[in-house]
Amino acid sequence: MIFRQLFDKESSTYTYLLADPSSREAALIDPVVEHVERDLKLVAELGCRLTKVLDTHVHADHVTAAGTLRQRTGAKTHFSAHGGPACADVLLSDGDEVELGALRIRALETPGHTNTCMSYVVDGKVFTGDALLIRGCGRTDFQEGDAATLWRSVREKLFALPDDTYVYPAHDYRGQTRSTIAEERKHNPRLGEGMTEAQFVELMNNLGLPPPAKIHEAVPANKACGQR
Repeated sequence: MIFRQLFDKESSTYTYLLADPSSREAALIDPVVEHVERDLKLVAELGCRLTKVLDTHVHADHVTAAGTLRQRTGAKTHFSAHGGPACADVLLSDGDEVELGALRIRALETPGHTNTCMSYVVDGKVFTGDALLIRGCGRTDFQEGDAATLWRSVREKLFALPDDTYVYPAHDYRGQTRSTIAEERKHNPRLGEGMTEAQFVELMNNLGLPPPAKIHEAVPANKACGQR
């Protein structure tokens, strides 16, 4: 599999480019609208064509490039069927597969940060959105967030993946690019060994964080596939 990890400094968002080396079909996970030209240039340089765009959830800190990329390339946009925007071409449920040439991207419903959270599993990698971060997790105090739901999503679904599965989150704020399921199960201070659901819920309900700076712009835009 062709694979690249890209970064948006303003929102600390990772965008991922996946492509099937035979068909040269490519997908972007969590693209940021300000980086459309960068991402399309890379797709072209690698001799690929963009056919799929997948968002892990309706983001509150940046505007997705899904709608713009669809206009530019004809790529099909993919979101969760549980609260995802009606403008998406494909609304995914748990266990659905997205075909990318010979690759099969499996969707896992992992709500808790938002109702719309989906993780994507392919080729020994899981793209976890904000459900599971490297040594952390997404907050649960807005957009239908629920700490107990997030606990179950991570502990029962993500932590059930093979130990050596690489974890690629939607964000990182400390300069870390990837982890593994085994590492997070052992070392994640919020969700790993030694924590209980009750402790996690209490922690998440008392973070006292300010709202995301772009929430009032980003959420309405992302409910329209990024078309502002």
